[in-house]
Amino acid sequence: MRGRREAPVGVVVALTVVSGMIDAVTFLRFGQVFTANMTGNVIVLGFATGGMPGFSAAGSVVSLAAFLAGAVAGGRVGRTAGGRRVLMALGVETVAVAVAAGVARWVDGAEVAGGWRYAVVGVLAAAMGLQGATVRLLAIPDVTGSVLTRILTGLAAQSPLGGGGDRLAARRVAAVACMFLGALGGALLVRHAGVPWTLTAVAVYLVAVAAAHAAWQARARHRRPEVDSSRGDGGEHEG
Repeated sequence: MRGRREAPVGVVVALTVVSGMIDAVTFLRFGQVFTANMTGNVIVLGFATGGMPGFSAAGSVVSLAAFLAGAVAGGRVGRTAGGRRVLMALGVETVAVAVAAGVARWVDGAEVAGGWRYAVVGVLAAAMGLQGATVRLLAIPDVTGSVLTRILTGLAAQSPLGGGGDRLAARRVAAVACMFLGALGGALLVRHAGVPWTLTAVAVYLVAVAAAHAAWQARARHRRPEVDSSRGDGGEHEG
């Protein structure tokens, strides 16, 4: 059972880096809009609706709608693709991020303007919705891939100081660290390399995550017949 869980946990923690990087791109270069963290996006929408300068109501609405559409697609893929759902979701997400990178490069921009801004936001938010739905279907306790409030609450409440013994502390700390590193890396890339190269880096990273997951699945398939065979031999000896 532990072996079955190791890869999905690793995938979810790795995707937390993607959430941090994508939100760094859209928040810093697309009018302070979140595309992975919908809690922050709804709050930003409230600021924008209240007339606070520097926030985009249109961008937040586009992001929210696209995220929901991506989550619907992710739910469909997850329930029909079976054991291939993670790889399929990673493939679609990689293509979406690559398309966004291409659009950003085509319009020449660290500063993507006009309607293209909403197009890039929509594509990235849909990709994050797909990712979020896939992570949810994997049902890894207290690792969501995009929202840290619950993770931090569990880390504190179930710590020795909170009167608990936290068996999930390592993965919770890893998720928080990966989100921070993703946001930091995304900010540095946006600042020094621009939006297109940052999104290209995310796409390459997603390919690496997919390759690692595919390799784990292949090893798991090879191990399973060996386990079944050993159980069968054991049964014969007992008889």
